[in-house]
Amino acid sequence: MLTILRAGLATSIQDLGRNRWRQYGIGVSGVLDQPAMITANLLVDNPPGSAVLEIVLGQFKAEFRRDGWFALTGAGCQAELDGKPVWTGWRLPVKKGQVLVLKKPVHGMRSYLAIQGGFDVPEVLGSCSTDIKAGFGGFQGRTLQDGDRIPLGKSGQPFTHKKGVKQLLWGNRIRALPGPEYHEFSEEAQQKLWRAAWTLNPQSNRMGYRLQGPTLQREASRELLSHGLVPGVIQVPGNGQPIVLLADAQTTGGYPRIACVIESDLYHLAQIRLGEPIHFILCTTQEAQAAKRQQQLALDQMAWGLANEN
Repeated sequence: MLTILRAGLATSIQDLGRNRWRQYGIGVSGVLDQPAMITANLLVDNPPGSAVLEIVLGQFKAEFRRDGWFALTGAGCQAELDGKPVWTGWRLPVKKGQVLVLKKPVHGMRSYLAIQGGFDVPEVLGSCSTDIKAGFGGFQGRTLQDGDRIPLGKSGQPFTHKKGVKQLLWGNRIRALPGPEYHEFSEEAQQKLWRAAWTLNPQSNRMGYRLQGPTLQREASRELLSHGLVPGVIQVPGNGQPIVLLADAQTTGGYPRIACVIESDLYHLAQIRLGEPIHFILCTTQEAQAAKRQQQLALDQMAWGLANEN
């Protein structure tokens, strides 16, 4: 059992999400920083896609109600276990009754907590992820609250030593492909997309990042039929300010799609904070595929190293 003493701004149970239900209007949900989630699970020998806690901007406090092991990844937060510093990217032991505290991150935005054995919450449509908008999945279909008691899964064999890994780095240069309506925007608008330093609008959330920057003018006047959407699509509504769709986004929409963030760069967005610049980099399909292979190779090598540690 994990008792939540201070839930923070927006803490929820998430895994890899529901990728097979979009045709029925059900969003993906799931973590925004998949490499960080996978890293945390690998450290404590959980299946890579096991549910974790996604903690936004720290301010979190929880008490462990059993002995075990845990890992904290993602944002560079100042964390403590009974007042002693906790290292991000490490597997660490915990005793029953110890209290974990996460303060506001020094850099990054989202932290991920994995516990050996995982969180014992029911799957809904093949996933434990919380769909906050629809109100199902995770723990009672909502973000966590002070006083919640989250059941834990059965632990495996205890580890003999602490272990750390090098996490995948994130940055503010986000690669993207031209979208289906890219050529309906003026050449000036296209150049603005790639050259501007965009920042997050405070109204941004897990559904989408609303960006602030120059206005992107669409030349075509035709109305668009509703079309399918996936996380990473960059839509441009009538005000000309782009929206990058994220894990909790709707499954259809009618705004023009000027570009789409490549899959392997989506996790960078999870760690960008208000006021930090975002630069979009034009890339090709071949470059996107190569980036995905490179990211998967890095995670596979991490998994192999942990599985074969001395």
